[in-house]
Amino acid sequence: MESEIRGWFTGRLPEGWFSGPPEIVLDREEIAVVGTLPDPPAETPESERAALIDGLARRFREETRERRIEIAREAEHKFRQKVSWGVTCGGETVMFTTLSVPVMTRLRQSERQVLDTLVAAGVARSRSDALAWCVRLVGKHTDTWLADLRDALQHVDRVRSEGPDLNSQ
Repeated sequence: MESEIRGWFTGRLPEGWFSGPPEIVLDREEIAVVGTLPDPPAETPESERAALIDGLARRFREETRERRIEIAREAEHKFRQKVSWGVTCGGETVMFTTLSVPVMTRLRQSERQVLDTLVAAGVARSRSDALAWCVRLVGKHTDTWLADLRDALQHVDRVRSEGPDLNSQ
């Protein structure tokens, strides 16, 4: 399914939007399409760099809004998942739209106390925000391990897709 989605978006997106094929990130609820914009010129002063990247991302967002909505509607109908959009420019990724999906979890008192400490310290507004903060922090510090795990899961999906179709019986 991932290769079908990747191929569909690569074929459907207008030429010239991105400086290469878009990165497609999937989970159960969402398809994130992240395209790469040309980097700012190397001679751009560091004091201007962040503002230039922000401006390039905002311009792309505004200039492509109607087409992105049209493409997202088609993809949502075809793949039965929501579509979000973003760009990478100069090593910075800016997401325009993303889903915020509720996740139910059970935590012991000591785990809830961690969340409550983050709320009391003003790091997060609620337990939900505190838990999201924790997940981002773990993801940031374990990027390599998570990437290896995702690669292994993709291999499992490929092997599984090459096996017999148990649904047709």
